[in-house]
Amino acid sequence: MKGVPPVLVLAVGNESRGDDALGPLLAREIVAWNDPRVEVIEAFQLQIEHTLDIQARELVLFIDAASGLDTPYRFSRAIPKPFDSHTSHAVAPEALLGIHRHVHHREPPPAYLLAVSGKHFELGAGLSDWAAHSLRCSVEFVRRLLEQPTAAAWQIIAQQLPT
Repeated sequence: MKGVPPVLVLAVGNESRGDDALGPLLAREIVAWNDPRVEVIEAFQLQIEHTLDIQARELVLFIDAASGLDTPYRFSRAIPKPFDSHTSHAVAPEALLGIHRHVHHREPPPAYLLAVSGKHFELGAGLSDWAAHSLRCSVEFVRRLLEQPTAAAWQIIAQQLPT
């Protein structure tokens, strides 16, 4: 696929649910950098159709809000796994990679998960102070990632961070 940026960011979240807005907010920060190597897609949730978006990429970064983290974010490798749900309404990143493998008959590109820490996900809530802090930390972390957009560099970073 000619002209496809090598790095895809798939940011998931719902701005109507408090800290669940972290994915879209971080996605807009990345878009503002105007990096031609990066395409950013925002979604309420991952869908099977996103397998088409990850084709011909060198790297994929999934971004989503997470609860229960003691740190502002967690970064880890996403390993493809079989899709075992009875519905395709929402798909986990690892399952999406497994679907890609099954549908396209080839390995998906290296993919990583950036879980951004939030605390309050109630409908109609605003961004919590903790989530705002997590967002600021995550913006700087993604800047560092994009300084070296290679699977080898990202794997080293993932191994150095606490899980």
